Amino acid sequence: MTLKAEDGVTLWTARTGEGDPVLLCHGGPGLWDTLEDVARLLADRGAAVYRWDQRGCGRSERRGPYSVARSVADLDAVRGHFGLERVTLLGHSWGARLALHYTLAHPERVTRLVYVSGTGIGPDSGWHPEFAAKLRAALGERLPRWEELRSRERRTEAEEREMCVLQWSADFAGPDRDRATELAERMATPWLGVNYACNAEINAETRTMSEHQLHAACCGLRMPVVIVDGAQDIRPRDAVDSLEQALPNVSRVTLAGAGHMPWAEAPAEFAAAVVPG
Repeated sequence: MTLKAEDGVTLWTARTGEGDPVLLCHGGPGLWDTLEDVARLLADRGAAVYRWDQRGCGRSERRGPYSVARSVADLDAVRGHFGLERVTLLGHSWGARLALHYTLAHPERVTRLVYVSGTGIGPDSGWHPEFAAKLRAALGERLPRWEELRSRERRTEAEEREMCVLQWSADFAGPDRDRATELAERMATPWLGVNYACNAEINAETRTMSEHQLHAACCGLRMPVVIVDGAQDIRPRDAVDSLEQALPNVSRVTLAGAGHMPWAEAPAEFAAAVVPG
């Protein structure tokens, strides 16, 4: 199913299940929706789950402009397209940041915010060095191949996919690297290509945002917010502390034995944290 954003860009969407609406925001920026397993988990617990590929990504039209405000407007177009007055909004990684920005812009349309594996409201310079070190450590013997691919000025589609699978494998917890690679391969299938222009433009914009202003804005949110972390996420979880401290109605769930995609390694615990009751 597709829809047209207000500026005419075509966005891909999907729906799974029946019940209270949950609208998902995938990670990136520049990636596509890899949350099908999340949709199934939540649908099995009585939710109607809505997914979409952000503009320029995956099955959506590969055309900008790319910005936080544009992404928020596209998300609102998805909500309106399905006739949803108010929704639970779940965002993962960059999508958690997008979901937060949407909630700040349209608090009356969000019944509950679920912030999964985000990196907070502070500058990425505060957490990225530790993340980079943990990434290299997690790659282990796969590190030389990842570095070789990453250093190339040009890569084939197959090499691009291989590089991403290697990097994504570090996002899963536990010592079984073969299992981690299998899960990363699942994320990369079908392979829909990374939009690096989208990634660069949105990341450059978020780096200019004031943590102080975001903190003050978050203090005004009244809907319940649940922060969900994987205990073994290689992105430092203390990067989210200032966001947690700003929110007046917040709970935080840390899932043992899980990494950046906690639903893959602790599915029952993840679903219980996300869907009340």
